[in-house]
Amino acid sequence: MTQTGSILIVDDNLDILIATKLCLKQHYQNIITTDNPFDIASIISDNNIDVVLLDMNFNQDAISGQEGFYWLKKIIAQDPTIVVILMTAYGDIQLAVDAIKAGAADFIAKPWQNDQLLASITAAFAHAKDKQQLNKLTRQTHSLNQALSGQTFKFLGQSEVMQQVFKTISKAAQTDANILITGESGTGKELAAHAIHQASMRCGQAFISLDMGSVSANLFESELFGHKKGAFTDAKQDHLGRFELAQDGTLFLDELANLPLNQQASLLAALQNRQITPVGGNKPISVDIRLICASNENLYQAVNLGQFRQDLLYRINTVEIRLPPLRERLEDIPLLTNYYLNHYNQKYKRSLKISPSIIQALCQYSWPGNVRELAHAIERAVILTEGDTLDVNSVLGSHGQTSEYTAEQTSHNQYDTFNLEVLEERAIRAALKHHKGVVSHAAKALGLTRGAIYRRLEKYGL
Repeated sequence: MTQTGSILIVDDNLDILIATKLCLKQHYQNIITTDNPFDIASIISDNNIDVVLLDMNFNQDAISGQEGFYWLKKIIAQDPTIVVILMTAYGDIQLAVDAIKAGAADFIAKPWQNDQLLASITAAFAHAKDKQQLNKLTRQTHSLNQALSGQTFKFLGQSEVMQQVFKTISKAAQTDANILITGESGTGKELAAHAIHQASMRCGQAFISLDMGSVSANLFESELFGHKKGAFTDAKQDHLGRFELAQDGTLFLDELANLPLNQQASLLAALQNRQITPVGGNKPISVDIRLICASNENLYQAVNLGQFRQDLLYRINTVEIRLPPLRERLEDIPLLTNYYLNHYNQKYKRSLKISPSIIQALCQYSWPGNVRELAHAIERAVILTEGDTLDVNSVLGSHGQTSEYTAEQTSHNQYDTFNLEVLEERAIRAALKHHKGVVSHAAKALGLTRGAIYRRLEKYGL
């Protein structure tokens, strides 16, 4: 029975190439031969080579083995997970020692016994597997440290509408069904995804997220599927994509509506086949992930407009969970306010308290940025408040909202006051004014992503 794996044999003697291939092909599936060492780099780039059987001398009458050492270093530099076995007709102990020191796994003197060659190749494949696994774990650890560096808050709520959300999450989490979370920006869609993961059977594995609105079109496949070293100009080393990082765990794709149609097809193929192929690679990788997606846009409307694939929408929303905006769950504001106040008191080493009147004032504000805006507002208030009690002006005033909000409530009719679009536009105008037109700062103050605030700037002609 032949074993999986690829062997490259490099020797300028055609008889050696033929004899070695005949010996090994009974035991290994993929054997590539070349009599020109200058072909090594391209062969390695085009194939997943595990073991290289490399001659040490290519020029006639050469016996020093220096050519073999030269190409050995080239191979290791190109792919350090490849295991190299050196061979020569002029073997001695010192040459063998030097070969091992230079990075070779073994040294074979010609002519060899077939049993000896097979034993060396078998050991080399075991070594290659260990090196590949170690390399993957090292890259995975590095990538995970980057992917998991964000701050995560608790997903909280005591209102009736949130209790229904929690009940749905509890039911859906026990399955591997794909989940679509919908809701306005800042309602806590990523927190909900974390809650689903923690309640699932995959809770012991990684939770990996990717904001599709922040991924440029030319890096989409690299971010999701990974890439091989040299796949493009800046690909200086292999890179694990989010699918591989989330292996056996949960993959969360936020702001899915930002994904262009051609890239939607790539995502759909990966989900259907449960396989990915890294950019620059040619070997599919099987993946097993639990997918959770989120969008603050109406994907059904996007399907009708031809902006989103219907088959992809069916694939991702076996269960759909809608998160209500904060204005629909005002009874949760005291709970959320105290939670964030305690969090930021600890972070900034403060001991601020909050009065019932301030909480009442917070309950009267519309919070167009939802829970994310509330969290940012409390953080700024903790930083700016000078006394022992949280100052409402430090909370709402940091948005430029306190005086303007009060004045506008008395000067506008009832319909304007409670019109969500009017309130949203005012909040954005006030944030831009406060941050002197710096859009990124205004977006952060409102609890919006850059993509979300630019869409609203266009919508309101700001």
